Amino acid sequence: MTTVPPRQVRAAAALVGVEALIGLVTGVLYLFFTGRGFGTRAAEASYFLLIAVALGAVAWFLWRGHHGARTPAIVAQLVTIPMIYNALRTGDYVVGIAGLFFVVATFMLLISEPSRRWAVGADEESRSE
Repeated sequence: MTTVPPRQVRAAAALVGVEALIGLVTGVLYLFFTGRGFGTRAAEASYFLLIAVALGAVAWFLWRGHHGARTPAIVAQLVTIPMIYNALRTGDYVVGIAGLFFVVATFMLLISEPSRRWAVGADEESRSE
């Protein structure tokens, strides 16, 4: 079902789109600027590029109002938390804290009451009564 999403969902879609861009940039950087062999670099870069494409699709579908894109966006935020923990554990506090705020903000937008009501179609049901 496609409906106009609330502004919380649109904001979350924008943040997920930024995550996709970060994944794209990370993939390109891994491909060209790591000191490993080409096969290892290509494998790591392709992983980040695949994730970037998936997040880009999720962001696009959220923006366009597809209800089914909310769950993959929530899962992406939950999967990112161990990476943030690893950044904090290894002493990369700027990336870790910035990532933590970014992921928590996106997660909170996605689980907000207007987002939940939109995802289950509660607003459309109340309009049809």
